[in-house]
Amino acid sequence: MGADELPRDPRELCAYLVRGLVDAPEAVEVIEERRDGGVLLRVRVADDDRGKVIGRQGRVVRALRTVVRAGGLRTGERLLVEIDE
Repeated sequence: MGADELPRDPRELCAYLVRGLVDAPEAVEVIEERRDGGVLLRVRVADDDRGKVIGRQGRVVRALRTVVRAGGLRTGERLLVEIDE
């Protein structure tokens, strides 16, 4: 999949990236919550996959947040990504 084929919607982009990281992609769910000044994307994954999405010292989730925020520049919205417990 090339850069032109990536999802343009920030929620879909986040789900696409997370599905590529986990063993159970069918369990990935991204819930969008509108808040003052931005959008919160709450990511739910299978319990066994949570560590893969967070990464060592949070490196993977930090990178995910950076990419999703950059994807949100098109819409002009402030995007936050949170991994649900």
